[in-house]
Amino acid sequence: MAIVVEIDVLLAERRMSIGDFASAVGITPAHVAVLKNGRAKAVRFATLEAICRVLECQPGDVLRYVPDE
Repeated sequence: MAIVVEIDVLLAERRMSIGDFASAVGITPAHVAVLKNGRAKAVRFATLEAICRVLECQPGDVLRYVPDE
């Protein structure tokens, strides 16, 4: 997978639970798990904006490109 989602790292740094994060963003904890595990095929800009607002970060802090080897 070429795109890595760093939500787990950001949540750990902020000592925020998945449930609290999901509630603040307006998504389900199951959706958070899909994002964390790299199974999401797409993310709406509105969701990415909410993630960045809640975590006080930039989109590049949430998503990272890793080239396939």
